[in-house]
Amino acid sequence: MKKLIILGLSASLLLAGCTSIQRVLRGDEYVDSSLAASASSAEASKKEAETKEALTNKNANFPQLSTKVAKDEAKVKIVTTAGDITLKLFPKYAPLAVENFLTHAKEGYYDGVIFHRVIKGFMIQSGDPKGNGTGGESIWYGKNKQIDSGKGFKNETSAYLYNLRGALSMANAASDNTNGSQFFINQNQTDSSSKLSESKYPAQIIKAYKKGGNPSLDGDYTVFGQVIDGMDIVDKIAESETDENNKPKNEIKIQKIEVIKDYNFKK
Repeated sequence: MKKLIILGLSASLLLAGCTSIQRVLRGDEYVDSSLAASASSAEASKKEAETKEALTNKNANFPQLSTKVAKDEAKVKIVTTAGDITLKLFPKYAPLAVENFLTHAKEGYYDGVIFHRVIKGFMIQSGDPKGNGTGGESIWYGKNKQIDSGKGFKNETSAYLYNLRGALSMANAASDNTNGSQFFINQNQTDSSSKLSESKYPAQIIKAYKKGGNPSLDGDYTVFGQVIDGMDIVDKIAESETDENNKPKNEIKIQKIEVIKDYNFKK
């Protein structure tokens, strides 16, 4: 069983009836992740075939390993009070998360939102209008029950996307169908490659984890983008002095998110 530690959880957020807090759970040791329990047999079979292809095909494409923005990818710039972070997004592998993020960005949902949780050597988290980890909704909330259960939309995991250093992922409430609007960027710089099994991870990804990342999060959080410029800003934010809840003492805000290259989702 994966051992998890909830970091910086305020006692006030544990009160009965309180909105669930969205946390990125940090593992104190690494174990191989498994398929989500809620996946259907068809989804499991598809996932198994994808994993096999990713492991055995030497020419498999892992989009996070290139800074080039492909035709089937989107591009955004997160303009913060600490500097700009440019990312590419992966609608092919995480269409729900990418459409959610792009729509929120274009509607100004993230404008003025702070980075409410920052942990050096782990990740930086934002996307909550309340600024305390309990808020945020997906674009489908109350509109499409097939996508959003009322608690959030489902996780989208892929054998081609991982929580590498610079990966953009959805924060959730430690369970499937709880993705709303909150997201995080993996900041860890420690080499994690020695913890990874060649039977579970493609050689290219094991090599990429030498530069950092959080493999203990793989399989539990939707990876939907990758920083292609501005990791120095991510590191700068991670260096912030924080309080007991890992909230920066000096606010760091998202001023706006510019959609540089959009994506047309076919309905």
